[in-house]
Amino acid sequence: MIFGCYTYSMELSDNAKKILNARYLLKDETGKVIESPEEMFWRIAKTVARAETSFDENVRWWEEQFHELLSSLRFLPNSPAIMNAGKEGGQLAACFVLPVEDSIRSIFSTLKDAALILQTGGGTGFSFSHLRPMADVVRSTGGIASGPVSFMKIFNTTTDVIKQGGARRGANMGILRVDHPDILDFVRIKRDAGELANFNISVAVTDAFMAALEKDEPYEVINPRNGRVVEKLAARTVFDEIVASAWETGDPGLIFIDRINRANPTPNVGTFESTNPCGEQPLLPYEACVLGSINVAKYFRNGGIDYGSLETDVKTAVRFLDDTIEVNSYPTEAIELMHRGNRKIGLGIMGWADLLVLLGIPYNHPEAFAKAREVMKFVQEASKRASRELAASRGRFPNFPGSVYDLPGARPLRNATTTTIAPTGTISAIANCSGGIEPYFALAYKRFVLDTELTEINPLFIQLAKEQGFYSEDLLQEVLRKGSVSRITGIPSPMKGLFRTALEIPPEDHIEMQAAFQKYTDNAVSKTINLPHRAKKEDVARVFALAYRKGCKGITVFRYGARKGTMAKFADVD
Repeated sequence: MIFGCYTYSMELSDNAKKILNARYLLKDETGKVIESPEEMFWRIAKTVARAETSFDENVRWWEEQFHELLSSLRFLPNSPAIMNAGKEGGQLAACFVLPVEDSIRSIFSTLKDAALILQTGGGTGFSFSHLRPMADVVRSTGGIASGPVSFMKIFNTTTDVIKQGGARRGANMGILRVDHPDILDFVRIKRDAGELANFNISVAVTDAFMAALEKDEPYEVINPRNGRVVEKLAARTVFDEIVASAWETGDPGLIFIDRINRANPTPNVGTFESTNPCGEQPLLPYEACVLGSINVAKYFRNGGIDYGSLETDVKTAVRFLDDTIEVNSYPTEAIELMHRGNRKIGLGIMGWADLLVLLGIPYNHPEAFAKAREVMKFVQEASKRASRELAASRGRFPNFPGSVYDLPGARPLRNATTTTIAPTGTISAIANCSGGIEPYFALAYKRFVLDTELTEINPLFIQLAKEQGFYSEDLLQEVLRKGSVSRITGIPSPMKGLFRTALEIPPEDHIEMQAAFQKYTDNAVSKTINLPHRAKKEDVARVFALAYRKGCKGITVFRYGARKGTMAKFADVD
């Protein structure tokens, strides 16, 4: 596409084009696609660059900078920005947390706000920990309370009805504190097939609970209505129930709520109670966040990483995300007030598994963990430099006074947080790179995007197979059948090590990678700890405990095939 004196080339894969057609390109009233991918990137760039007018900057120049970064697939923002930029009522943020207080008025007010968010493609997180437990007294009516789980079912049904305009499946996070009286009902709920299908659920685990678990002691369970201790439960019994449900269904995950709050940059504003649906973004009640990810595989040069180019793009991406806050159309005034007050952005990475292959480092090698710390430390520090530069010209985030950054002699920041590791989902498919910081789940597989079946075969594997002389169509078909190269003859051992898939990596190494990135990430890290189908409940328990010891902010495990409909379309996975 030609724009002024700039020429841009598109590098979209066939699957990326299918995804864009299904989800992101503008359509007319009949459902016919009415824009090209090039026009889509210009739509996003022009919408976001409008913010530059507020700061007397050259809008046209920033349109071109943003477009070049996006269309080269070096950086992509969260899905709502791609879908909604330039539309009437364009809501561009991905992550929201809404409060659920202990009254019918609050519960249904929150449900209304959630519907507005879900309709625009955003994901919502809720803590139901303030709701009085089942069978507790309701003095206003003389009746008894139905408990948090019953209200979660109402939220789930609402999500079914909204269906996010058909562009994105409704996504919610439901959280309950481990010291809530209904905790056992909560952790068991998804063992019933079909219950809360539109929710991920997590238990907010406290340091006190983990200490009681380690000592094999009971812990206090508290009625949130009056703050009174109602009983003591054996920490081991509750933990075993959490483990059993996670082993069976993948839910619940854990969030280490005290650790998350120790990293709260604005404790003067509020306390974290929940996260977004994938757990990587802790947010205060009514807070939102805009996310974006850099494809780090694009910075592989001459056997190493081009950190100079990476810093330039981090700086532009931070500016893009900060501008997104300016032009965003918020679903409620309360959310706008909170987001503009803290101006949280979440810049992360994708293409991590690809970069490791290019560097010749197996995913679960100690060198890979060291490289993760190196890369994320660089992104973290570069994003902070960019945020400070913006603060110097645009002003610090309004809630800076009283924040953890408000120290004598400290340079102000434009954004209370700058980094998050998101799962990336479809944006990594658009960029034709590996998702987030995950290893390859499989080297070849089929999946559905809406009603479109996509066959995905790892392009790096094909490239290296051709370069090293072991490529053939028969090999490709065998990889598609098996999903992995570990048991295919004729492939060099070093290649098998580089292309080890998620289920071939010990869970301890998954956690080691998550912890490596968490060390230099403001918010949290989305990472699935994959377990083979044969894994036992004891394996889940060990992984949960290790994540806590390693400093992770949360953890999600998934045992392959545990949930109906999740078996991939290849045969030879254990």
